[in-house]
Amino acid sequence: MEDVLEIEGKTIDEAIQKACDTLQVPREKLAIEILSEGSSGLLGILGAKTARIRARILTIDIGPEPPLKKETPASAPCDEEAALKAKTFVGGMLARIGVDFPVTVEPDGEDALIVNIHGDGGGLLIGKGGHTLDAIQYLTNKVLNKNGSGGRRIFLDTENYRQKRAESLKALAEKLGEKAKRTKKPVTVNPMAAHERRIVHMALQNDDDLVTHSRGEGPFRKIIIVPRKGGKAKA
Repeated sequence: MEDVLEIEGKTIDEAIQKACDTLQVPREKLAIEILSEGSSGLLGILGAKTARIRARILTIDIGPEPPLKKETPASAPCDEEAALKAKTFVGGMLARIGVDFPVTVEPDGEDALIVNIHGDGGGLLIGKGGHTLDAIQYLTNKVLNKNGSGGRRIFLDTENYRQKRAESLKALAEKLGEKAKRTKKPVTVNPMAAHERRIVHMALQNDDDLVTHSRGEGPFRKIIIVPRKGGKAKA
């Protein structure tokens, strides 16, 4: 019968280290299930909670737990601990706002994870122009990279919104590009986030009759599409 332990610690990392010491195996030999995250409470005293995990020795040398298992190329591994942290944090955030949507995690290349939130058919977590989803993604990256997620970039998606948004931006870029060429005047695109500006730049980079520039600062930065032969798009 497999040894399964439930262990507490001030942090998830501390609890995992206790499991390694108790079972006398290295971290990569353990399957870890995060039961609850620790919190320091108010002023580090009031309401403090310990982190709890369930640990067991893997019966194979490598491979993630079944809920996160996915066939991927050897060049794009999914770090199990980082994925579990991302899934637990996003799931906990949704629970706190009273939203019970399933969360799954998959690798995106060697240094990124995609956290998919399922069931948001009404666009509750997307917000106008994806601003709500972007805000949750920003907060997730700040918290997980501070607490240690292997330096992986976290991308949030729901109901395949990111792909739909990218296709919409490409169509918009082509439409505005044609307008710039037809009127022979620069066309200004509304302010948008950096990753969305890049989609617009890339959509027009091979059009020899147009050049795109970004102007402005921070959230007010926008793209100018100029009808000029030769330019090259830049993010």
